[in-house]
Amino acid sequence: MITEDHVREQLKQVIDPELFVNIVDLGLIYVVDIQPGDEEKQNVAVEMTMTSPMCPAGPQLVANSRQVIEAIEGVGTVDIKVVMDPPWTPDKMTEEARDQLGIF
Repeated sequence: MITEDHVREQLKQVIDPELFVNIVDLGLIYVVDIQPGDEEKQNVAVEMTMTSPMCPAGPQLVANSRQVIEAIEGVGTVDIKVVMDPPWTPDKMTEEARDQLGIF
């Protein structure tokens, strides 16, 4: 059975190419929703944001996120929606990410 925690853990493999911090610790993942799918698979829907509305790494982050989720055993469909509300702010980062970036 796929859990939200497992999906989030796998998404830590996706690194923002500008900040060199994973997207989970950056606070870019807002929602992970897991629903029953076909043939004993589970469908995963993710709402994520970007550090800015014109983030040049956006398409790469979405593609890499999709690839990581699709690689989880038992995943059916993957839907990733980019949202800008609420807007991302540095306070959404984990303490580890703030330390890594030197933000106190």
